[in-house]
Amino acid sequence: MATFGDMATDQVPPIADELPTPLPETAPARVEDDAVHADDSGYRQPEVDVDALRTLLDGRYREVRDLVRDNLAEHAQILLDEEQMSTADFRERVRDVVVMMAETGQTGMGFPEEYGGDGDIGASVAAFETLAYGDLSVLVKVGVQFGLFGGAILQLGTKHHHDAHLADLVSGRTMGCFAMTESGHGSNVQALGTVATYDPAAQEFVITTPDDTSRKDYIGNAAAHAELAVVFAQLEVDGERHGVHAFVVPVREGGRVLDGVRIEDCGPKMGLNGVDNGRLWFDGVRVPRTALLNQFAEVTPEGRYLSPIDNPNKRFFTMLGTLVQGRVCVGGAGINASKVALTIATRYAVRRRQFEATSPDEEQVLLDYGMHQRRLLPLIARTYALHFAQEVVAGQLHDVFSGPGPIEEGSDEHARRMLESRAAGTKALGTWHATRTIQECREACGGAGYLSENRFAALKADTDVFTTFEGDNHVLLQLVAKGLLTDYAGEFEDMDQLGMARFVAGLAVETVVERTAVHKLVQSVRDLLPGGDTWDQEAGLLDPNYQLAMLRFREEHMIGGVARRLKRGIDQGMDPGAVFSRVQDHVIAAARAHTERLVLEAFVQKTAGLPDGDLKVALNLLCDLHALTTIEADRAWFMEHGRLSSARSKAISREINALCRKVRPIAVDLVDAFGVPEEMLRSPELLGWPIGSDA
Repeated sequence: MATFGDMATDQVPPIADELPTPLPETAPARVEDDAVHADDSGYRQPEVDVDALRTLLDGRYREVRDLVRDNLAEHAQILLDEEQMSTADFRERVRDVVVMMAETGQTGMGFPEEYGGDGDIGASVAAFETLAYGDLSVLVKVGVQFGLFGGAILQLGTKHHHDAHLADLVSGRTMGCFAMTESGHGSNVQALGTVATYDPAAQEFVITTPDDTSRKDYIGNAAAHAELAVVFAQLEVDGERHGVHAFVVPVREGGRVLDGVRIEDCGPKMGLNGVDNGRLWFDGVRVPRTALLNQFAEVTPEGRYLSPIDNPNKRFFTMLGTLVQGRVCVGGAGINASKVALTIATRYAVRRRQFEATSPDEEQVLLDYGMHQRRLLPLIARTYALHFAQEVVAGQLHDVFSGPGPIEEGSDEHARRMLESRAAGTKALGTWHATRTIQECREACGGAGYLSENRFAALKADTDVFTTFEGDNHVLLQLVAKGLLTDYAGEFEDMDQLGMARFVAGLAVETVVERTAVHKLVQSVRDLLPGGDTWDQEAGLLDPNYQLAMLRFREEHMIGGVARRLKRGIDQGMDPGAVFSRVQDHVIAAARAHTERLVLEAFVQKTAGLPDGDLKVALNLLCDLHALTTIEADRAWFMEHGRLSSARSKAISREINALCRKVRPIAVDLVDAFGVPEEMLRSPELLGWPIGSDA
């Protein structure tokens, strides 16, 4: 008898086998290099050592990730608690779990050893990413307490603040919040309305919320648990404003909200209801002069403002740049949440049978249908690609904030600008990928995927905001574009959108393109591949040089197009703001194309460095699948710009189908290598049936 699950599940019959277009001898298909286990057709199917692949994915922090996995398994009950408890009780449960995790050391790994940490930022990122396998309210509570609140005190404060607060916040004895966002200003942090006025007679700052548009909004930990807040406010000394600075402000004592502070609960949200988001107002709250987090600026007792960074815009961006770890962590969390969804959906797809496709006596498993492969396997490939891209940006974060490392691009400031840009782009693509992947996996599990116990309800609701917090993704891509157009020049910190338009208009367009270094890369690839200027039509589809060249060409063309449009508008006397608004879609597209190229490069470089064998073959299959589906997804652009013929476009689609059939036998191994704890998969309705049973 048909059920809701039957009707909602993929019903497409398998597609007929299609032979991929033969490849030129000069660009052999790398997927067959060094492979074993040949079949009669000559293709040799790799076998995957799941433990070896998991070790590769976990990287240098496997022990850290395993510690987090063990803690998640120990607290697996929280997945049920979310559904069964009231909001107030669940918030307390989440707080208790966070404090218990703090006792294991996993949440404080990025803090100095003298305050209870390990002094290892890379380990801290790895631990946070792995937390995304479990309840995401716990993850976000950890991010607020140790990443945002703790990170601000660590990076913006000095020894006085470290001694006063770090040991207690690392242990969870003191809970805090990060009060930056305001109702009326959103992502425009420089325009915050909260004011901190210095009173030299009392040697105190007076924190004031002038109006409701300046209230601190959506502040995690504020509604119930925070005792301290890092408050971002306009610093005013002797009537002069010096821009946004951060202050440590007490908001509760013994659970009681302090005088002059008003706190309001934000109420129910789409998800993450274990996190107590609140709104904050300050009515002349006084804090001592030492409450200013003074790593980059100081106010003397008599009221003199001092800073080693004279330019206020540069000072502002330097302060915000120290908080980039949160952006890196959110991107990684989104990618790991995708792994949970893909593990559930892929395992389900090899257990669930539906329709007699090849035999009247036996129904076919879902993953043997071509359309089901098309739905899930490219998402697995993209998840691997983003994993390795995240590995690069996390490594850069560790190097930049842990002293000299492999980044040798010039000054430390330049390395930080590069990190900020790459973190912004990777976070945007990683969190958008999570939203898309979780939805597709839910649909691929039919009606059973709609049940809360199968985790998709929480995954969808809890990750949806990832595209918004730690920077709206479209705003972040504008940051990426600014770096591309200015090459992280000295003027980078001073530029708003209008300044960028004026800056680019003052350059030759060719200079802008050359600054990206993409033009030279594309030319070198043209020289390398057969056919010169016809490289895009004659190279083998599975040649990584061809795949990268296509993405590099798109990036170069888009960046040049943005520069030309900006320059043309300014030259015609148009208002710079209006010019930028007109090209904003082009700006976002160029930044996304740039990040897509970085993601593929990270995957190609990772596979190239592996020893020959089945693991390398398997990852090359995934790399090819990711590269070709990326090109296929934007085939209209490539065809519009003369880089993809109709015949070659069809050949790419055929090759993708062939790659899906090759990945199909190892699909379960590929998701098992993510290492999602069995306790976190839950999903009895999806994964607990005997093979072939009815829904």
